[in-house]
Amino acid sequence: MRKIRVEEITKEVSKMCIKANCDLSEDVLKQIESFKENEKSPIGKDILEKILLNADIASEKQVPICQDTGMAVFFVEIGDRVNIKGNIKKAINEGVRQGYKDGFLRKSVVKDPLIRDNTKDNTPAIIHYDFVEGDKITIHFAPKGFGSENMGKLKMLKPSDGIDGVKDFVLDTVNKAGPNACPPLVVGVGIGGTMEKACLLAKKALFRDLNSYNEKKHIKDLEHELLLKINDLGIGPQGLGGRTTALKVNVETFPTHIAGLPVAVNLNCHVARHLTVEI
Repeated sequence: MRKIRVEEITKEVSKMCIKANCDLSEDVLKQIESFKENEKSPIGKDILEKILLNADIASEKQVPICQDTGMAVFFVEIGDRVNIKGNIKKAINEGVRQGYKDGFLRKSVVKDPLIRDNTKDNTPAIIHYDFVEGDKITIHFAPKGFGSENMGKLKMLKPSDGIDGVKDFVLDTVNKAGPNACPPLVVGVGIGGTMEKACLLAKKALFRDLNSYNEKKHIKDLEHELLLKINDLGIGPQGLGGRTTALKVNVETFPTHIAGLPVAVNLNCHVARHLTVEI
């Protein structure tokens, strides 16, 4: 067994919170640059250029890329040969508390969804755990802004709706979101499981590298087709027209019940922040 002290986890999480909010990952930057070269709309191209300039300034000055520094979301993979010395949940939340304080990041979390008192340190984080083989802990982090989060949807389709029903629902969700989710988007789609599992799959899909594709051929083909159809909607960068409505569509699936076809769509704005650290 390999022992990992919770202090190590807190230290890494704190650094992740600052870095992810100030440095847009290379896969996202390259995707925006690629779409900018092919964007026919002058306004759309200009917006994409300004998005890249904004990212450069944020990285150089180490200030947030966006004023919405999000709710801290984690997917944590814990190796079966790891012995954690302490409480990992407390350690992650302490890392968020320190990172958002030291990085002068906006604190956006309220204690109660109805009373709305701010926690003043951006905790608690949303943490999903998975247990895997190995002697390491892998932490995937994304600060999730709510301009795009608010545009997500879940639909319990009938099995008879099939793949066409899935496509129609995804396209309708993006179309109705319009400019509100700050396109160009990364579109996460979860298909299968139960209603909560589909939402979790859609969220997890947003953590994938934009150069990655689903291993299943029919799902990879679906990702390609949905991206083309979304960009045919004409919403464009910031909703002002053009062919760059989405940078990528990532689809994740899970087995489901014979009577169901749950589908969830979770959207990310062009500030598709995500970061992974291995301890």
